[in-house]
Amino acid sequence: MSAPLSAAHSPLLASSSRRTGVFAVLAVLLVVFMILNLRIGSISYPTSELLNALLHPGASGDIHYIVWNIRLPRTLSAALGGAFLAVSGLLLQVYFRNPIVGPFILGISSGSTVMVSIVMLTSIGLGFSGFAPYLNTLAACIGAYAVTAIIVAIAVRVRSGVTLLIAGLMMGYLCGAFTSILTALAEKESIKGFVLWQMGSFSGMKWVEVWVMFIFGGAMLVGAYLMSKPLNALLLGEDYAASMGVNIRRCRLLLLFLSSSLAALVTAMAGPVAFIGLAVPHMARLSLGTSDNRLLVPGACLLGALVTSLCDLIARMWLSPVELPLSAITAFFGAPIVIYLLLKRGMKS
Repeated sequence: MSAPLSAAHSPLLASSSRRTGVFAVLAVLLVVFMILNLRIGSISYPTSELLNALLHPGASGDIHYIVWNIRLPRTLSAALGGAFLAVSGLLLQVYFRNPIVGPFILGISSGSTVMVSIVMLTSIGLGFSGFAPYLNTLAACIGAYAVTAIIVAIAVRVRSGVTLLIAGLMMGYLCGAFTSILTALAEKESIKGFVLWQMGSFSGMKWVEVWVMFIFGGAMLVGAYLMSKPLNALLLGEDYAASMGVNIRRCRLLLLFLSSSLAALVTAMAGPVAFIGLAVPHMARLSLGTSDNRLLVPGACLLGALVTSLCDLIARMWLSPVELPLSAITAFFGAPIVIYLLLKRGMKS
């Protein structure tokens, strides 16, 4: 009996070891790209000097100031932002059971942009200056929740994934139109700051913003992981999930709250960053070879952080000293995957 049993378990062991290897490779690559982001820039440093600066945060000198006040906050926020957007996209794809949805495609990021534009381009933010830097985050969350509620209301009435995708795109266009009107009416000084923010970038991040992302976003990531089992049940349909004891209404609300909040948090801090939430969950499924969300949530975190760190490095260094918009770089990664998915769905139908 021992031979058949061992033969039966060998594929499972091989699959488990393969996924462990994938996680290890992703973690190593993430560390490598984070180190490159810390080392490379308008001024580059050897790894030994970089490590010395990291190990002595209170020391004086140019390298210590650059590493601790400019590059390290940006590097950490890029990794956190990529992880948040990837998990947000994963939650939305499970909720809608549609592989071509994400916070940017469904207009959630555009809703956040509208509310942030109201704060940045009008005088409404002056009355709440005591809440800075949390005002942008609060406004972005309100915009994200509003668009999410509209999309869910449409999804209840319309079951077609293509129709839902078109509705999300139209919401994005409407939000973009409203933002354009505000931009046309705003003062020149505020327009410059908003246009730079709208390009998407983790530059200029402060430690207080990194801590806001880490504390609030980290708590939401933990919440997303704790929902892995209900997410797996939802993959088989709401009726099956309900038969397994999942509270469908509460699960829906939590999913939408977590996904919208994660996307809004990144949009508030770094501006709209496209395609990470759409493409990375599929990259995680392909890399890990599973639909088990207990593996996909941490896998999407690692891959999202890795891809965003790489894109941020390319945006900084490709045409240095000119810095490219981050969303322009992430589009090169995400757009081909969207086209592939659309072609794949078309061939199946």
